[in-house]
Amino acid sequence: MTRRQADLPGYAAHVYPVAAIRVTAGANTGDPIAGIGVCEPGDVYRLDPDAEPRRLMLRGARETGNCQIIAAHSEIGAPGDQLGFEALLTLMAPDGERVEIVLVSHVGANYALPLSPMVPNVDYVLLESGMPPADLRVADIVCVSFAAGTLITLPGGSQRPIEALSAGDMVLTRDNGPQPVRWVGRATLRARGTFAPVVIPAGLMGNSGDLVVSPHHRIFIYQRGRRRVGGTAELLVQAKHLVDGENVVRRTGGFVDYYSLVFDRHEIIYAEGIPAESLMVNDVTLNLLPPDMAAEVRARFPGLSQAQHFGTEATRRALDEFGRDALFFSRSRD
Repeated sequence: MTRRQADLPGYAAHVYPVAAIRVTAGANTGDPIAGIGVCEPGDVYRLDPDAEPRRLMLRGARETGNCQIIAAHSEIGAPGDQLGFEALLTLMAPDGERVEIVLVSHVGANYALPLSPMVPNVDYVLLESGMPPADLRVADIVCVSFAAGTLITLPGGSQRPIEALSAGDMVLTRDNGPQPVRWVGRATLRARGTFAPVVIPAGLMGNSGDLVVSPHHRIFIYQRGRRRVGGTAELLVQAKHLVDGENVVRRTGGFVDYYSLVFDRHEIIYAEGIPAESLMVNDVTLNLLPPDMAAEVRARFPGLSQAQHFGTEATRRALDEFGRDALFFSRSRD
């Protein structure tokens, strides 16, 4: 391993021993989570509440190609060790949220790496299993970003495609007026599974054009009237929670160029005319970015830890109970 490779920043993931996630009902009752040829669709899995996740540090350098290489300070393996992919399992939680788990192996031991959080003692039903995509990079789990072509509102009301923005350009923010962009990040990902963007069609929420964002990107909604999701006026909704398969959909196939904007504060900006968040810079969000992007943000903003913009976080369950149509057709906007 060269010095250049050794100095590359690591990406922190968390894994569980496979014995921590077991079948509680179904064909394989009592067995730990397993891969293709062993697991059965319909089996119900639970995460042991006493299970302790182990830190897995990964190096996401381009030099490694599609391989996952263990970085320094990992609780599993040694720097430079290669991690194997055994299977990609898709499960469904009671609220309809899908959770993907990558089964990884290292020196004969298998681990479960959830691509989104799992809650202990909650039933997750296995939908399907298969081999992970050949180009899967675990470090590309979450990218809070806008797709290329998204029009961002500038001071004075004009708009500019996000890919045409540069550090120093002024952008209109909801709470602090014109603010300079400090950094523009870009990540190109395959538009499938966890990485497939969410499409909010033009006009559905007052947006002037189709708004295409990463699944975890949050839209800001100001609720008027007495009936409100979460009981508060200001609401932040992850785009993936708006998906209903009819009005708002996931777009799969090909690749997507995601762009992120960083400001001095976590801001609400205007994308296709409606409020949405900027990238929030703190340890939690940076650990969920593609490693090259996270490394650049850390280098440019050492020690910066932004506080989240005020707003109630809306869950999928809350939207199911409230009804998304009220959000879609009320055209809530500031």
